[in-house]
Amino acid sequence: MKHTLYFIGLLILSINSFADDIIPLSAKQITALGISTVPLPNKQQGEISGLPALVVIPSNQLYVISAPLAAMIEETLVGVGDTVKKGQVIARLQSPALAEVQRGLLQASVQNQLARANLLRDESLYKEGIISESRYRNTQGLALETQAALAERHQMLRASGMSDSAIAQLQSGNSLNSLLILTSPADGVVLEKSASHGQRLDAAAPLFKIANPASLALEIQAPQAVTRDMKIGAAITLPTQAASGKLTAIGRSLTGTNQTILLRGVILQGAENLRPGQYVEAAISTVVNSGAQWEIPNSAISRIEGRSVIFAKTPQGFRALSIRILNEGAQNSLVSGPLKGDEIIAVHGVSSLKSSLTGVGGGE
Repeated sequence: MKHTLYFIGLLILSINSFADDIIPLSAKQITALGISTVPLPNKQQGEISGLPALVVIPSNQLYVISAPLAAMIEETLVGVGDTVKKGQVIARLQSPALAEVQRGLLQASVQNQLARANLLRDESLYKEGIISESRYRNTQGLALETQAALAERHQMLRASGMSDSAIAQLQSGNSLNSLLILTSPADGVVLEKSASHGQRLDAAAPLFKIANPASLALEIQAPQAVTRDMKIGAAITLPTQAASGKLTAIGRSLTGTNQTILLRGVILQGAENLRPGQYVEAAISTVVNSGAQWEIPNSAISRIEGRSVIFAKTPQGFRALSIRILNEGAQNSLVSGPLKGDEIIAVHGVSSLKSSLTGVGGGE
């Protein structure tokens, strides 16, 4: 400890006699100060790595199946994790509201038939000059109103899940039915099930969430500084999961919590190795002119008077080199700067080098 303080004292006393960014040290002094070095890692050309990302289902592949009318669940036929096909029955509900809508359809159908008959009759009478034009126009308007009301009832039944053939059968047979049948809108897997047998539901209450897990996307958080070197369509890789894709969107605003930009991407290969809701680390390729980059330990970086520096070993000691931090991670950071790639950099004892350069004692 005494030897360490002695060498630091000598350095501080003599610092003003050296160039600003050069710290002359002998091998004995380097050992005494506990400074250790490693070769600069291999450069990464055109890639930002270590970005935190969340695996999600694309919005156009996610379906929420809700109760179209107030109802009671009679039977559910699938559970979480089950694979379903498009058109497959997934639940049956009992809904008095459905019978009410059906009754309204039958009433609208009868009224439309009467209005059409009246229109045909008055059209004939008008042509023969027996009735006035105003009466004929009034009958014509009533026919249009009943036709619109019938179309509205048709649409309400379609929205409740009844097919056109079932609606036609209802009109021909005049038989009301309170059974609601829910089917899957697409091939996929049941992600969520929020109701069970016997439960009463309000209209629009969600029952199932279905998605195709073969189609996955990414929501990536990236520092603003690195996004300027990114372009839509850039390659995305997930090295740990052996998956890859492409960048589809770059956000325009910063998030309020961690001041990052939200990036969106789609997985094109290796989706079977991922799960929705999984946190991963992504690497995104950048434009060619973004320059060489290196991923170095955070312990090698010092901040001096508003600039970030690393200390490269020289025959005489160390030299401080200014760098630009592209992406700061928990253990390592991605940087760029005037580096050749063959430098030996200090990773321990950096606080002593910083103190020597600034002329003050203490650590970082």
